[in-house]
Amino acid sequence: MKLLNTAAYAALAAILGACGVQNEPTATIDVPAAADAKDGRTAGYSAERNAYFGDMHIHTRNSFDAYIFNVRRTADDAYRFAKGETVKHPSGFDMTISGGPLDFYAVTDHAEYLGILPAMNTEGNKLSELPRAKDMFSTDPVKITAAFQGVGGSVRSGVKIEEMYDQPLINSVWAENVASAEKHNEPGSFTTFSAYEFTSVVTREEDGTFGGGNLHRNVFFKDEAPIRAFSTLDSTNPEDLWDWMDVQREAGLEAIAIPHNSNVSDGQMFKLETYDGAPLSAEYADQRMRNEPLVEITQVKGTSETHPDLSPNDEWADFELYDKMLGSNIVARTEGGFVREAYRNGLKLTEAEGFDPFKFGITGASDSHVVGGAFAEDDYWSKVGMVDGLPVQRGSVPISPDSDPNDLRGIKPGTNWEDQPNIRTVQSATNWFSRWSASGLTGVWAEENTREAIFEAFRRKETFATTGPRIKVRFFAGYDYAGDITDAADLTKKAYAGGVPMGGDLVGNGEIPSFLVWAMRDPGAAALQRAQVVKVTSSGEQVYDVACHAGSPDPVTHRCPDNGASVDMATCAPQGDGAGELKTLWSDQEFRADQNATYYVRVLENPTCRWSTWEALKNGTPPRPDVAQTLQERAYTSPIWYASTR
Repeated sequence: MKLLNTAAYAALAAILGACGVQNEPTATIDVPAAADAKDGRTAGYSAERNAYFGDMHIHTRNSFDAYIFNVRRTADDAYRFAKGETVKHPSGFDMTISGGPLDFYAVTDHAEYLGILPAMNTEGNKLSELPRAKDMFSTDPVKITAAFQGVGGSVRSGVKIEEMYDQPLINSVWAENVASAEKHNEPGSFTTFSAYEFTSVVTREEDGTFGGGNLHRNVFFKDEAPIRAFSTLDSTNPEDLWDWMDVQREAGLEAIAIPHNSNVSDGQMFKLETYDGAPLSAEYADQRMRNEPLVEITQVKGTSETHPDLSPNDEWADFELYDKMLGSNIVARTEGGFVREAYRNGLKLTEAEGFDPFKFGITGASDSHVVGGAFAEDDYWSKVGMVDGLPVQRGSVPISPDSDPNDLRGIKPGTNWEDQPNIRTVQSATNWFSRWSASGLTGVWAEENTREAIFEAFRRKETFATTGPRIKVRFFAGYDYAGDITDAADLTKKAYAGGVPMGGDLVGNGEIPSFLVWAMRDPGAAALQRAQVVKVTSSGEQVYDVACHAGSPDPVTHRCPDNGASVDMATCAPQGDGAGELKTLWSDQEFRADQNATYYVRVLENPTCRWSTWEALKNGTPPRPDVAQTLQERAYTSPIWYASTR
């Protein structure tokens, strides 16, 4: 098989990211039954539920936008990485997961042209004889770019390139991915799910160029999987995907879909009308929540929680923002693209129409296209492959003025950003890669590490997300919690018995509820600074600091005192103290029994160096000046929805 040359990488970087409904139930791919554990439970089972961490958004060589960037690793490699083994990055260095093995994992290759590019690059395969294949794997960057743009255009439009669309081959590659998930699933120690990505995109033209608005979803099957994955080459409409999922569910194949990167959906992910522009309805809300109970709030392409334009009074709303539409420099529309605003609009719809299509729980993921996510700021390898695998390609270190722009792997870094006016960086790094993030992970609270238990946690939305560290966070609400519950030896048991956990609905009874917040530090990461409750109503929002490392929240500003934590920018060493645990029972003093509200928790670590700063430090050059030099890693819980008494 051929590898693309370096000039081709530079050309392809410029188009990076650009990428009839069948409702009959499909046959299934048979999977072996898991061996029964003693009493039907695996080791570590807890009725009060354990925290498990995983990445639910991973690509391999079978995704068209991974293979083109020289990713050659398989689903087996992805699962080996998640279990702690070392695998090679396309740029040649070793990748080992930070923080130790994960508890669950899912390969989510794009269903569109699944496995087709590897076949086109395999001598003897009939697809390798196509003129498009010869262009795609030539040495001419112009031909390569044109051939790959054709694939991206097909995915966006939903119109197949008939000559290279081979459904039996796609089905066989899907079956291989399912088989790999089955092989690596180990009830009690490591859970896998058969999954794929549905790659819907809306486009907008501006100044003669177009940008893609992301409407992608990852689709996960609880156990058995169909023999065929529904893709945008069947329909670009996500509502048709839901129809297909409903049919599969009726046939016994339980599945959920998780939207991601609403931040670059151009305001389309949570718009207040259907895909085709019709008014929303109760039926739409029911179907969406049945099929999409969760949403991805953080990943390599930025944060989708909120935006300063939407939350001007939230000092932490500017965290790891990325706003460029797919494959372009066009800035995505903000309204309709962020989760907190969707919560507010959902409450408005509840009060006006009696339904809410945006009652999402929260997840995080990496969206790695090199089979393994880079979750740690000090050990980062970005996302794509050969175009962003090295610091100089990501723009975290400057390029020497006299270097060859196409010989990126051999470039010597310059000495200073400010002192050399002719210093330059890779354009794609300036616009995209330098603004990507070392993120994220999904946490769940489940009785045991099995498909059934974890999937049921997805269904009840007892999930949380982190930007990389393995912060554990619990969130409950109830009316009868004792004031000393935070000191109780059986705190969790009492919390479940007396209220509802994250993801739940708390029905009003006229009383003021209490909220139990409990965050636990990742021992391998920074200490905790504060825990916050974010309250959303149909008329606004409020961020309350509820637990502080230093002192107590001010009753007027609702903010913790400054705990003095900082970073030594010469070494990236954290300075100051922080908490290993934050725990409190909090009541909303502005609570109104007649007002619906959505509450969720956000936990912030002390400041640490961003990945771009770490790379500059290791290179002996100053940090890039146009991106944040430090950040505060964080965790987000799924909400608790309060239903008013009116």
